[in-house]
Amino acid sequence: MSERVLITGITGFVGSHLVDYLLTLDDVEIFGMRRWRSRTEHIDHLTDSVNIVECDLRDQISVSQVLIDTRPTKIFHLAAQSFVPTSWTAPEESLHTNIIGTLHLLEGIRQAGIDPWIQVAGSSEEYGLVHPDEVPITETNPLRPLSPYAVSKVGTDLLAYQFHQSYGLKVVRTRAFNHTGPRRGDVFVCSDFAKQIVQAEKGNREPVIHVGNLEAKRDFTDVRDIVKAYWLSLLHGEAGEVYNIASGTTLTIRKVLDMLIALSDIEIATEEDPARMRPSDVEILLGDSSKFREATGWKQEIPFEQTLRDILDYWRERL
Repeated sequence: MSERVLITGITGFVGSHLVDYLLTLDDVEIFGMRRWRSRTEHIDHLTDSVNIVECDLRDQISVSQVLIDTRPTKIFHLAAQSFVPTSWTAPEESLHTNIIGTLHLLEGIRQAGIDPWIQVAGSSEEYGLVHPDEVPITETNPLRPLSPYAVSKVGTDLLAYQFHQSYGLKVVRTRAFNHTGPRRGDVFVCSDFAKQIVQAEKGNREPVIHVGNLEAKRDFTDVRDIVKAYWLSLLHGEAGEVYNIASGTTLTIRKVLDMLIALSDIEIATEEDPARMRPSDVEILLGDSSKFREATGWKQEIPFEQTLRDILDYWRERL
C-alpha cells in the first residue's frame, strides 16, 4: 500500500532534504504545503515529483481543506519560524506561526476525519537552561526555555501531546538537536561562517569572520541523517511519545569555526560582533538519544567534517 505523505514547510531546509530522502523510497506520494510567498529554490528541481499545495498554516479553513483533499497517511510537521534571534525581534510572529499553526494542523486532522501518523518537529532549544549535572539531556529533563522561539516550540510540543491524549491522534514528537548541512540559511551559524569564508576566498570581503558567542557547546548532526530519523520516527515510534535525536557529542562553536577554516586555503582572522550576541544563550546542548535509537535502530552515517565540507562546497557553487 502506497503512503500519502504531507510535509508542512516543504520549501525549507529540512523539508527539501526530507523530500530528497522520500524520493529514494518506493510507493510514496509526496504532498507539500507552501505559503504563497515562500522561496522555492530548494525544491524547484522536484516539481515533477511532488504535489505542491498553497496553504498558510495560520488559516484554519485552508489547512482543513488541504487535509480533506490530500488525505495523507503520514504528516511531517516541519513548518515554523525557526531562527532563534528572529524570535527576539518578532516574538509575536514566532509564537503565532509556531503554536497557532500547529493548532490549526491538529484541528484540521480532526475535522478531516483522517487518522495519519504525525511527526511534530520540536527542538532541543525547549530544554533551555540546563544545569551541569543534567547532561547528557534526556527526554525527562525539565523544559526551561530561554527564547521566544523555545517557548513556541514547548507550546507546539505540548499541544501535540494534548491532542494525542484528548483525541487519540497518532502524534510522535521529536526534539532534534542542532542539525546542519548544505542549503542551510546563512543566518545559521555553520552556514554563516562557511559563507563568510567563501566570500573571503573569492576576494569579495576581507578575510575576517564576524562571530558571536564561540564558547557555546552544541550537539550537531547532518540534516540528511536527521530526515532519515524523522521517517523512522513514524515507522517505529510510539504514539504520544517524545524522542531526542542527537549525536551525543558536543563541539564548541569555536571548534566548528576552526574546522571550517582548516578546510580553506586562506588565512582567516575572527572579530567579535556584539550584534550576534543573544540576550540569553543556552550554554550547552548535549543530547541523549538512546531512547530513539533503541526504538528505531537509527544511527548517524555522515561524519561532521563531511557535513562542513559539503556546506562550504554549497556556498562555493552559489557565490
